[in-house]
Amino acid sequence: MSMEKKVVLITGCSSGIGLSLAVRLASDTSKTFKVYATMRNLAKKERLLESVKGLHQDTLEILQMDVTDRQSILNARDKVVEKRVDILVCNAGVGMMGPLEVQSLDSMRHILEVNLFGTIQTIQVFLSEMKAQGHGRILVTGSTGGLHGLPFNEVYCASKFAIEGACESLAVLLQHFNIQVSLIECGPVNSDFLINLQKAELGDASLQQVDDQTLSLYEKYLQHCSMVFQNAAQDTEDIVKVFLDAIHSANPAFRYFTNSVMPPLTKLKVTESDGVKYIKAMSKIIFADEDQ
Repeated sequence: MSMEKKVVLITGCSSGIGLSLAVRLASDTSKTFKVYATMRNLAKKERLLESVKGLHQDTLEILQMDVTDRQSILNARDKVVEKRVDILVCNAGVGMMGPLEVQSLDSMRHILEVNLFGTIQTIQVFLSEMKAQGHGRILVTGSTGGLHGLPFNEVYCASKFAIEGACESLAVLLQHFNIQVSLIECGPVNSDFLINLQKAELGDASLQQVDDQTLSLYEKYLQHCSMVFQNAAQDTEDIVKVFLDAIHSANPAFRYFTNSVMPPLTKLKVTESDGVKYIKAMSKIIFADEDQ
């Protein structure tokens, strides 16, 4: 009798981490996994199909799923032939960067809809079945921006901080159901996340209402970002390795740091809990002039 495949459902698979993880699990030579790769816009499925080159009829299915639309999540769930999900990967996410004064309420809502409610709503839909089957794994793509604040990322960080709280709360409860929750804490990643980012560009008309000092700090921040991405960004393959560690581990951790150690700034936040040192350190890293 052959071992039953582990059923994996992944959100946000049109690019980046979701795409790489789906390809990797579906390509597992032992055919351990049946992967349901979901994405909001099925028109973007070509890249995924190209990456798997038609080799995975029995290990990969692509489904439409918009994490902000409950009916869409239910429809995707109903298309899972096995009628169960062993490993749920909540990876869909969007970013937003720019001075807070120019963010509209709608754009702020959108970030929270996708990153926070999208993740929670996806878990909600699969949770009771996971509890009933008495086992399961929930993996969530976290961010160092959920562990410490980043200037010009207030709303994005708010959404990612909120996910930390939701997952931590769930983890305490779900251990009683043999369901493990893990956050994969990513730093900068070379993916389409940057391309899809809602970002205020320096020439944008919206920035005309912003004071000069904020604009010059924003310019510094953007320079800092591009430097970090040139020097420190990880490839999605490196991130996928960490997901695989969590998936294959008998006793997965609650938090995985993709660069293997807790970032020094996060550590600083934990050890110096009044927060002053963190704020000074972050400010110095991003805004200090190169000549200082």
